[in-house]
Amino acid sequence: MHHGGTSSGENRAGTRPPPVSVPGDPPARRRYRSVTALDEAVTRCRACPRLVQWRELVARTKRAAFQDETYWGRPVAGFGPDDARMLVVGLAPAAHGGNRTGRMFTGDRSGDVLFAALHAVGLASQPVAVHAEDDMRLFGVRLTAPVHCAPPDNKPTVTERDRCRGWLEAELDLLAPTARSVVVLGAFGWQALLPALAGAGWAVPRPRPKFGHGARVRLEPTRPDRAPLELFGCYHVSQHNTFTGRLTPTMLEDVLATAGTVAGLATRPTG
Repeated sequence: MHHGGTSSGENRAGTRPPPVSVPGDPPARRRYRSVTALDEAVTRCRACPRLVQWRELVARTKRAAFQDETYWGRPVAGFGPDDARMLVVGLAPAAHGGNRTGRMFTGDRSGDVLFAALHAVGLASQPVAVHAEDDMRLFGVRLTAPVHCAPPDNKPTVTERDRCRGWLEAELDLLAPTARSVVVLGAFGWQALLPALAGAGWAVPRPRPKFGHGARVRLEPTRPDRAPLELFGCYHVSQHNTFTGRLTPTMLEDVLATAGTVAGLATRPTG
């Protein structure tokens, strides 16, 4: 998908026209034949009025530094191969990051930290992600989020989180044949992911595991077409966490490398 330049499909404000709404139940509740089909459907979702209004307002007004760019201004689908063995689950796209570039964790400082760490452990082709056509490739890893639209103040409501869960369940279902580990960035993503995993065919222990950096939980499948899944907790790559040193590059790389190794991926030693 092309996110740069100007096309006949853009309006005078420099943003793309809103996608056609899908009538009836949220499309997340449908079954999809492929990750590509799911990703396309995600980008057409208009299920949450507050998020639709916000993402499109940001795309029209823009940040001064990006006034000449065409913002994506839509839900942001997951990024990475459709046979990924490892997932990285965040929170939601950033208003001037993924909501601008159209790709998860691309174009903001949180993404800068994540892609640098993925590259350091051998799971990304380059250390910097600037835009959706920068030839970034992930090796056996897919990035996604429990909320696919940029929320005001980076805070989706519980209702918005739960309404978006069907997309995550569908993604987990499609990735189930190969997925073996999941790294969850932050408590919000952890709390959102557990019920999605339960809905997608894995047993979540009772009481539910608590989030923490370095937390690790093995989830057994509840369906015969699933394999056990190793769940890892990691502090979010937010500017607050990285600027204060709560999350260091070494801490992040250690979690990513361990999860990658567990998933059967070739990781590069760091340090």
